Amino acid sequence: SPRAFADKAINERDMHAILEAGSWAASSSNEQPWEYVYAMKGTPGFEQLWNCLMEGNQSWNKHAAALMVAITRKTFERNGKANPHAEHDLGMSNAHMFLQGVSMNIYPHPMAGFFPEKVKEVLSLNDHEKPVCMIGWGYLGDPDVLDEKNRKSETQPRSRKHYTEFSRKL
Repeated sequence: SPRAFADKAINERDMHAILEAGSWAASSSNEQPWEYVYAMKGTPGFEQLWNCLMEGNQSWNKHAAALMVAITRKTFERNGKANPHAEHDLGMSNAHMFLQGVSMNIYPHPMAGFFPEKVKEVLSLNDHEKPVCMIGWGYLGDPDVLDEKNRKSETQPRSRKHYTEFSRKL
């Protein structure tokens, strides 16, 4: 999840390919309980979404080529009942999009650091729609465009838990 994005636009064809990949994710009863709202840098929509980010994420997302909100629909369309799998299904769609984007050298950075109520207001979402995360998208850029704190995070070695720390065989 990079923070340093290059000053390079994402064309609509490529963004559509990324979104198409998300459509192929598995979902409970094939509901596809997700919606993505995105805006390209330099547009009023980008500013609207950027203003929904917490300050720490605003500092580096000013360089993102696109901002996106990932929204889940909390109820099934077919019967209006609660969909307890909606956020999982949205995550599956996100993962498909992330893999597609990276295969095109377009990198995502998903974020929880945003104001959901502000997003709901800006996008006129109803009570059945929940903004789950925001995503900055762009091509890899030079970490020198970042402030010191974010540059350090960007350039330090990445680490992950070893699979034995979160799995076990029965």
